[in-house]
Amino acid sequence: MFITADEGGAWPIVWVNESFVRTTGFTASQVMGREPGMLRSATTDEQVVEQLRASMRAGVGRTEVLRAEAADGSPFWARVSVSPMRDADTVTHWVVVLVDVTELMDRDVEHAALVASERRERTSLGLVAQVSDLLMDIDDPHTLREIARLLERGLVRWASFYLNDGGLRAVDGVDAGSAPTGRGTRHGNVPPDQVEIDRAPDADPVQQMLDGEREGPYELALRSDRPATSASGWLARRLGTSATGATTDRDRLPDDVASVVLLPVPGRRRVLGLLAVVPRTGAGVDVLDEATLTVLTLTVRRVGLAVDNVRLYAREHRLAETLQRAMLPEQAEVDGLDVWTYYAPNSEHAQVGGDWYDVLQVAPDVVGVVIGDVVGHDVEAAAAMGQLRSVVRSSVYEEAEPGAVLSRVDKLVAGMRVPRPAGLVLTTMRRHGDGWRVAYSRAGHLPALHVRGGEVTRLSGAGGPLIGFGRAPRESAWTDVLPGDFLVFYTDGLIERRDRSLRQGVESLTEVAGSITALDAAGIGEEVLSRLADSPEDDVAVVVVRVPGPDDETRRSGSPRVRRWVLPGEPASIGRARHAVLRTARAWDLAGVGHAELVVSELVANAVLHGWGQVQLRLYDTGDGLRIEVEDSNPTPPVTTDGHPGRIGGFGMQIVERLADWGWRPARGGKLVWAKVRDSRR
Repeated sequence: MFITADEGGAWPIVWVNESFVRTTGFTASQVMGREPGMLRSATTDEQVVEQLRASMRAGVGRTEVLRAEAADGSPFWARVSVSPMRDADTVTHWVVVLVDVTELMDRDVEHAALVASERRERTSLGLVAQVSDLLMDIDDPHTLREIARLLERGLVRWASFYLNDGGLRAVDGVDAGSAPTGRGTRHGNVPPDQVEIDRAPDADPVQQMLDGEREGPYELALRSDRPATSASGWLARRLGTSATGATTDRDRLPDDVASVVLLPVPGRRRVLGLLAVVPRTGAGVDVLDEATLTVLTLTVRRVGLAVDNVRLYAREHRLAETLQRAMLPEQAEVDGLDVWTYYAPNSEHAQVGGDWYDVLQVAPDVVGVVIGDVVGHDVEAAAAMGQLRSVVRSSVYEEAEPGAVLSRVDKLVAGMRVPRPAGLVLTTMRRHGDGWRVAYSRAGHLPALHVRGGEVTRLSGAGGPLIGFGRAPRESAWTDVLPGDFLVFYTDGLIERRDRSLRQGVESLTEVAGSITALDAAGIGEEVLSRLADSPEDDVAVVVVRVPGPDDETRRSGSPRVRRWVLPGEPASIGRARHAVLRTARAWDLAGVGHAELVVSELVANAVLHGWGQVQLRLYDTGDGLRIEVEDSNPTPPVTTDGHPGRIGGFGMQIVERLADWGWRPARGGKLVWAKVRDSRR
């Protein structure tokens, strides 16, 4: 195409070729004398056109790509190149070359869209991967808050998680110790006459979502007149006031937000809670593109599964530990003997184990002690342990000679078809002068230790095969224990390690037992644990039986004044802790710490009520009183309150504050609360 440069600044067309006609659909007669502007469309970039004009006014050639329109109105992409033709120094004509590059441009646009889509997918996959990484540490008390912040950095304007545990509540993490509510539990306290109203269609969409009756996502308007008792009304008011600072920073929304988008957090059998988000641009569900909705959906599914898993594990672990301890006796109190017992399951096993002990007052002058181990860490092992314990216990009351008892147990177990092999040591102790005569028999179990004045004797006589495999009558062996002597019964979890043989473990225990200077059973037991049970690889059961001397009440222990107990997170542990403090105070001659029993009750009660898993109790003789340390798995610090309105309780830390000096510090996976009760005599 040729165009003429006239003096008025116009560029009329003076010639076109056949290719121009085929490309544009305009005939030569239709375009002669007209300017090329006839090829413009509504989508033509006028800035590009002006750049071409500026170059032509300057007499300079130029090439641009722009959107043009054919004679039939169809748009096409054209690469336009303009070149000047001169007569001397004057531009007389312009050669304009149009090339249809529609196919190339469409391919470029498609490629750009594909690149953008892949970039979004990579971003989405990266976010999902990071969410999965954070959920690997679901026990961290801030995991859900970190996931919400991650979504804010890469996907939405604002995000927060709410779990439905007795009512919706904003959460930073998962409280594994909190028993989740059942499906369909109403949020808050709904009056009976309000329930049917709330069940009307769209009356309470948030509750319907929690009940699994409505799918998400759902847009919740924050300025609504929904009933105050409803889940929708509560959440709308909580978030609707956040812009004015009336709620916590976790719920603080930008001032211009009028609604949030809610997605249910699904568990295996019910909806566990909600994820609330604010889109980056606009409002409502429609502004969330497919990629964003996909990431949010994957996030809530993974969070729901992780929350369900951690709660299921915690629930099974509590159940298993409670079942295990229900099969064990409480701290034994027998006439004439100082007895200390200990049991702790291996933390790696969520299921019950097969270790057990029993201390029986058979008669006023006869005491039975048994410790055993059934192979395995499952319910079947626990069932076998329970059966075996019952058989042994009933047999001891009928026959005091250990060998005869185990022979009878062999026959009974063979008939009962107990599914797991088991080993045990059965001991009966009879008063004998100032001491006790000890008879024992072993069925495939490690020998107990007899310690007298630092000399250790392994009670390795009367050995035999595992219970149920005895074909010949069992034998018994005897020894005498005198005042000041003590016996140590144990299972292999105390001494067995991957880096040493069982024989080396027994030798280590023998060395430790011979060097103990504590003068009471609890002190002996705690010293054994502190030196051998720091990293057990199996369940541990230990029983220490000591024959008291006449001056035990006045003699002071030469061992380090520290004792440790690992207690289950259940109410029965409060009583055990009180007894532990009383026994320790007597053993250490700390008669001036009468408030310690009440202090430890409050600290352990708080750990049981607000924590989860095991509770560790440690006692220290500070020289001028007793230091009590209680460690649990809840990192939330303790606070003194004025009680709980409308119900009893809530004054625990006020009581501790008035009776003792106290404080707290973070511990691995939780917190440690300490209190010091001073000895008024020192």
